[in-house]
Amino acid sequence: MGNNKKSSWGKWLVLLLLLGGALAGGAYYVQNHGEPAPEYVTTKVTRGELIQAVTSTGTLNPVTNVTVGSQVSGIIQKLFVDWNSPVKANQVVAQLDPATYKTAVAQAEGELANAKANLELTEVQAKRAAQLIKDKLISESDHDTAIASLHQAQAVVQIREASLANAKVNLERCTIYSPVDGTVISRNVDVGQTVAASLSAPTLFIIANDLTQMQIDAAVSEADIGTIEEGQNVNFTVDAFPDRKFTGKVRQIRNSPTTVQNVVTYDTVIVVGNPDLKLRPGMTANASITTAQRNDVLKIPNSALRFKPLPPPTNQTAVARLLAKIGLGKEIKPAATNAVAVAKPGDTNKVEQAAAAAPPLTGNESPEELMRRMREMRDRGEEPSPELRAKIRELFQSGALQRPGGGGGEGGPRGGSGGGGGSRTRSAQPSSRTVYMMGTNAPTGGDAEPVPQPLRVKTGISDGAFTEITEGLKEGDTIITAVKVTQAQATAPAGQSPFGGGGGFGRGR
Repeated sequence: MGNNKKSSWGKWLVLLLLLGGALAGGAYYVQNHGEPAPEYVTTKVTRGELIQAVTSTGTLNPVTNVTVGSQVSGIIQKLFVDWNSPVKANQVVAQLDPATYKTAVAQAEGELANAKANLELTEVQAKRAAQLIKDKLISESDHDTAIASLHQAQAVVQIREASLANAKVNLERCTIYSPVDGTVISRNVDVGQTVAASLSAPTLFIIANDLTQMQIDAAVSEADIGTIEEGQNVNFTVDAFPDRKFTGKVRQIRNSPTTVQNVVTYDTVIVVGNPDLKLRPGMTANASITTAQRNDVLKIPNSALRFKPLPPPTNQTAVARLLAKIGLGKEIKPAATNAVAVAKPGDTNKVEQAAAAAPPLTGNESPEELMRRMREMRDRGEEPSPELRAKIRELFQSGALQRPGGGGGEGGPRGGSGGGGGSRTRSAQPSSRTVYMMGTNAPTGGDAEPVPQPLRVKTGISDGAFTEITEGLKEGDTIITAVKVTQAQATAPAGQSPFGGGGGFGRGR
């Protein structure tokens, strides 16, 4: 009996020792492997220049293009100019075969001579009739007939003279002249080719009046056209010279809309100087129209406006919570769920990640998610791309998204015809936003732990990377842009057991 009791107590003692060892091991693991306090990425408020711009693409064209055609039909007998030939006003550029029109002139001259001979005869008859009527030798009706014949002969002469003039004009039109000074940029005919001008004038040449002055016909979307004004500066590049920037100015904003695949654009004419003739007609220009510019202003990265403190986690394991309560472990700190890799100085074998950077929009998100994210972008002073605005417009038109009452455009309550045409104008006005600075939340006598502290600021324009600060910060202030977590923290399964279990105490992998 005594032996049985000793054996039973021995088993319990072994179990207690095992349990104590397990608790001690768990405490050691949590103490050494618990999540560290978040490390924040900060930056300082700086001063500099901000340029807010609207981007667009367009085609380079000569300011004046003149189409040279032919009013008469015929065979091209000679060509005096070719592609890229410089021409002067009234210079001969082509010659049609004039044989047919020379014959027409000769025929008209013969018909005119016949009409004049007939007129001479009727004049003599009319004069004789006038003398005879005085002597009462002919009747009044004969006299009237002679006078009428004279008037008819005079009219026929006028008709024949007009026919001759028309034949001479057609003969002159066989010689094609340049109407302006310029350069031939297109030749559409060859020697021996027949041109027919029966219904419309055929195009022989296209002459650019002055290639040293050109224009860009840029297609600006309806969401951006509200910020475009005449006289604004424009920077643009062309694929032929990717490392060179050209400049121009907005000359005209045309009211006629163009709709392509449900995207409404307006033709914005930009005048461009081309003294070295590097720019050629038809080149595609990537234009950036400056809508607002600020010099020597406070500015912060847009990532600071996107930063939001992470909420505390709720997925601790039962053992981790128990050890933290009895003072044997550390409370697990917040872990980022949208981390982005950040280089860690001094250690090439470890990679840290910065949180609070939302993944970029692709247009493949659900309609509600896409709408929500675009509203957040507008609230941050960012402008969605034309492709995303077109996607939202298609969703509204298909019924996948419903416009809220009183709101008109893709921005919902922000309103605006066709997707918020004045969005950039609104973003240039001061608006209230929240940024975060480092502070502490430790009680008196406790250890200070840095935590983000919110601060309301007023913002101005944005260039897509930085935003102007008009009130609330001063130069040199430190603000938070992201929070860093280790690669292991970012990829570890939520609720993993400190004892190596898969998803909690007593659960294997």
